[in-house]
Amino acid sequence: MVLNRIWFGMFLIAIALGFYKTFFLGDYVVMKDMIDSLSSSAKVGFELSLSLTGAMCLWLGIMRVGEKGGAISMLTRAVAPLFSRLFPEIPKGHPSIGSMMMNFSANMLGLDNAATPLGLKAMKELQEINPTKDRASNAQIMFLVLNTSGLTIIPISIFALRSGAASPTEVFLPILISTFIASLAGLIFVAIRQGINLLNVTILSYIGGLSLLIGLLLYYVVQHPSQGEAVSVVVGGGVMFSIISVFILLAIRKKVNVYESFIDGAKGGFNVAISIIPYLIAILCAIALFRASGALDGILNGIRWFVLGIGLSVTEWVDALPVAFMKPLSGGGARGAYVEVMSNFGIGSIQELIAATMQGSTETTFYVLAVYFGSVGIKKTRYAVTAGLFADLIGIIAAIIVSYIFFG
Repeated sequence: MVLNRIWFGMFLIAIALGFYKTFFLGDYVVMKDMIDSLSSSAKVGFELSLSLTGAMCLWLGIMRVGEKGGAISMLTRAVAPLFSRLFPEIPKGHPSIGSMMMNFSANMLGLDNAATPLGLKAMKELQEINPTKDRASNAQIMFLVLNTSGLTIIPISIFALRSGAASPTEVFLPILISTFIASLAGLIFVAIRQGINLLNVTILSYIGGLSLLIGLLLYYVVQHPSQGEAVSVVVGGGVMFSIISVFILLAIRKKVNVYESFIDGAKGGFNVAISIIPYLIAILCAIALFRASGALDGILNGIRWFVLGIGLSVTEWVDALPVAFMKPLSGGGARGAYVEVMSNFGIGSIQELIAATMQGSTETTFYVLAVYFGSVGIKKTRYAVTAGLFADLIGIIAAIIVSYIFFG
């Protein structure tokens, strides 16, 4: 397991560097700093998980109201014409189309617990029409790349982690823009490989409409740089309250017990928040030890030196790179890296805002590919990994640039 090797590798490198500094360089403080970092990071991880509980209960409760009210079904119907063009090999009316659209809709709404089983169901149904059972089909690759770079409308976990900020949703718009760019990059990459005509009127109407809207928002912020943060807060808050209102109204229309649905979803939020404690503490301790030994700072300073050497004067984004390094491997690892950035630089700092946007703009590519392909026995993944990592890279670059446009 890659994450296992990274985790114990960080411990071994940090300890070895600590011994070297102590016995060869005469630095007798480093060992104390390393021990203190383990204790403090474990405490931070536990306290953060507890503070996360309230926010997770709130948002998962709201999501359950939307789910019961039929929000996912509405999204499914809205994107049906687009998906029929992106998956030309799938017969009309095949059940995999419904499962895929339900999966994407759940991801867009931040319903991870619902998205994973729907995604596995879609892969199983796609495998039924796959002529070569151990080799990924075009449809399976397109599905997984769009899944790993998927557009996110409501990044619940980011809002929850930023619950202590003056405006937890201020990163809403940067994340939306960055994840859209990542999704578009993944789509173009796979479409070129599969010979899909992206100039099709239906495809252009969907992608072009979103691109125009996002382009206009970016243009406005570029022309009024001092208003970037305000625009994100206003638009983010407006969209969030509009979605909440629509969820409640849809639920009322379907005669759903809104209060009971909210409570049912909120119970799941408590379980999620508590379940991540060991994972969060594990990765926080590894990163804190790695930083206290000087290893992480050495790597980041090397990257910063290179960036300055090629003529770039803006380097705050380098401090957020641990999130980018961890995200393709592990969601929990990336979450821990983000929390470590937040603890070191403070919530609301440019480093934290960039890290939050990175966290919301990319996906755990290796994990998703391993689980989804493994569930149906696919061994030959073709260009799926390359396409997924390409989308991740574009998403990270977009997150950095967009964050500076809005918050720099």
